[in-house]
Amino acid sequence: MKFTKMHGCGNDYIYIDLFTEVVEDAEKAAIILSDRHFSIGGDGIILIKKGEKADFEMVMYNSDGTRGAMCGNGIRCVAKYVYDHHYTDKTSFTIESMGAVKYIDVTVEDGKVVSAKVDMGAPILDADNIPVISDNDRVIHEKITVAGVDFNMTCVSMGNPHAVMFIDKSPKDFELEKFGPLFESHKRFPDRINAEFAKIIDRKNIEMRVYERGAGETLACGTGTCATVVAAILNGYVDNDVTVHLLGGDLQIQWSGNEQDSVFMTGPAEYAFTGEVDV
Repeated sequence: MKFTKMHGCGNDYIYIDLFTEVVEDAEKAAIILSDRHFSIGGDGIILIKKGEKADFEMVMYNSDGTRGAMCGNGIRCVAKYVYDHHYTDKTSFTIESMGAVKYIDVTVEDGKVVSAKVDMGAPILDADNIPVISDNDRVIHEKITVAGVDFNMTCVSMGNPHAVMFIDKSPKDFELEKFGPLFESHKRFPDRINAEFAKIIDRKNIEMRVYERGAGETLACGTGTCATVVAAILNGYVDNDVTVHLLGGDLQIQWSGNEQDSVFMTGPAEYAFTGEVDV
């Protein structure tokens, strides 16, 4: 089976083109192929196919084999792949993931996509729909105690659930390997959670690390970056156009602050390598 390894700010997936390839057991393939020691290695796999509700569809599986609803870095890479491989000549098109349709605008240089802007849709703030267990309808700057440490979390869904914690120290110095798994499986999150730990640099810049459910720490998370900016705006920490500095690179996020309005994410999409593997 042929594959293409791609990444957005270091958030790397193994992309399989279902226009030409067949994957019979995607869950098993994700577990095997994502292993960084014995196989290709990645945060999961993403299958690319023709869409029913959109121009194209991406089907995402995390490295532990669980199905993922949305991946902001992944969808930019899918956009690059379908344009660069001449499946479309449009610079504006749609991609669906688990039924959610996203609108993409790509920037092209010398016939290749170098970045993509994604309409990620409006954030979901209702606690029951994220979901997060709370006595409040919305979880904004709400206390949660994990391993004896108090945090204030703001919860947002961008198609998948996120809990954002603003911390005083640089996220690079934060014990993510300790707290990430504890947040992911905390009893207040019925579907598990993606946990973001962020420091406000100024009103236009945020530094962030992320622990993703089903994948562990990743170098970047598109939906998590969007959720972090939404949370920062809701708490009054930043303006409406913010650069988020992740371990793998930077993403630009725009949101008006109106809960009915879409969040827009702009960032790179890059190839790592291509190859062929037996599954």
